[in-house]
Amino acid sequence: MSFMAKAAGRIKIFMAQTNLLVGAIDANATKVISCAKEAIKQGGDIVVFPELTLTGYPPEDLLLRPGLDLRIQKALDRILDARLAIVIVVGAPQREHGQLHNSALIIESGKCLGVYHKQALPNYQVFDEQRYFTAGSDPCVVSLKECEVGLTICEDLWDGGPVRQASKKGAQILINLNASPFHHNKLEQRQKLLSRLAVTHKLAIVYVNLVGGQDELVFDGGSMAVDSHGEVRVQAPCFIESLSLVDCVLPEASGNFLRIVPVVPTATVKPLAQVYDALVLGTRDYVKKNGFNQVILGLSGGIDSALTAAVAADAIGPENVNAVMMPFEFTSELSRNLASRQAEDLGINYCEIPIDDAFKAFEISLQNQFSGLERDITEQNIQARCRGVLLMAISNKKNFLVLTTGNKSEIAVGYSTLYGDMAGGFNVLKDVSKTLVYDLARYRNEKLCKGDKIAIPQAVIDRAPSAELAPDQVDTDSLPTYDVLDLILEHYIENDDSAQEIIAKGFDKEVVERVLRMVDLNEYKRRQSPLGIRLTERGFGRDRRYPITNGWPLLD
Repeated sequence: MSFMAKAAGRIKIFMAQTNLLVGAIDANATKVISCAKEAIKQGGDIVVFPELTLTGYPPEDLLLRPGLDLRIQKALDRILDARLAIVIVVGAPQREHGQLHNSALIIESGKCLGVYHKQALPNYQVFDEQRYFTAGSDPCVVSLKECEVGLTICEDLWDGGPVRQASKKGAQILINLNASPFHHNKLEQRQKLLSRLAVTHKLAIVYVNLVGGQDELVFDGGSMAVDSHGEVRVQAPCFIESLSLVDCVLPEASGNFLRIVPVVPTATVKPLAQVYDALVLGTRDYVKKNGFNQVILGLSGGIDSALTAAVAADAIGPENVNAVMMPFEFTSELSRNLASRQAEDLGINYCEIPIDDAFKAFEISLQNQFSGLERDITEQNIQARCRGVLLMAISNKKNFLVLTTGNKSEIAVGYSTLYGDMAGGFNVLKDVSKTLVYDLARYRNEKLCKGDKIAIPQAVIDRAPSAELAPDQVDTDSLPTYDVLDLILEHYIENDDSAQEIIAKGFDKEVVERVLRMVDLNEYKRRQSPLGIRLTERGFGRDRRYPITNGWPLLD
């Protein structure tokens, strides 16, 4: 089939890629009305919002609150009462015959033209929609502006069945409402899926995604429109709110393809930049949406705290970041100099609080209990806990959110101190491996430097990583080199490979067994750690739910 030389008309669809606050139903409705009015000003016929627009995503057990239905209805009444001269496609929970559905509603000029109930309810990784919703079974295809428009919601695309239903019912355009969280290479996965479905079913797809941070999840936006030939014609930016036009040319007669007027797509952001942008957005939204204005962190002169400080400064402004160097007798002068230099270059607030007196006070208090016992890792942990107490005290007094600085590699094997460096409210690097930490530090310096000031001193990147809790201590005293460790962890945590499978890939048997034992034994620590930004498909938290108490053998 080919395009007719003459088109019957156009339909202008605006993708409202919005950042919503979970549970703020009235405020989210206000944003819907505001965006719809702006779309009207720009000549829009349809404006589409993300999945579960009114509740935000994921609403989790807020869906079980008794006041849910009333609050949703009041918000929908506000949108209906506005009588806006544009078709609004908005997501909201809807109860039908006593069952709650994840739904999309079509509203125009004060009337509801149709309702679609999501059919494919994901129940894997971070999703547990079957806990709350009942699946729909029927397609929804509505004639809008002389065009047959079908509705689907997020997972419906990945399942495929609802798309076939809409296509068979005559849909020319498929509108898909999404709350699709970011992970590495997710944007490319979506593009490939949409292209395949569009070609298979000979329809255009308008894909509208949520943007913003919600606890450990980051929604990256990246809304797009794909024509029936599988070409991305419109690509919204990632990690920011946007109102993007999809200008569709309608065929003169049935049987001809609908055409999307190409817009120069937003340049594809490289993977490392995507990860960094996700960290910045996730940090900003967690801090701001939870009512904090400033953050505090321990700045050690090491790579992890250095990257955390840079992300925080980019997220909420350097003037709102407070860094504390807490030296002890094992803290090198190099560490102190690097921490103060970085703070000055970033423009963040900086101070030093030695922990010598606090540590001595603990030693005095414990001297009877420790009498006759050798010094060991206990004393190292006390140092870390002294620092945790200081940061939490400042947090309490000044209402600063404490950012912890541990990375995924350390958290995986328990190379951290419970109630010490793990004490805090949010972990920016929780799903960032140590090797990726270095890559991101270099990226921040190369791509985002400001004038002659560098975000992370090169000496921080070049020096051997150390907790500096003992004389001449380096991380490799306790762990394999990070290039080896991170590969083993990727196989075990993200790929679910067994010990035998990892060993078969060429890794040393003793090293593999040691690493995997550390991972399994330290689940109790991870359960007590602050939440942090999810970047992979198997982050610690919602993705990976491992029993603390278990008898599963490491080697079968």
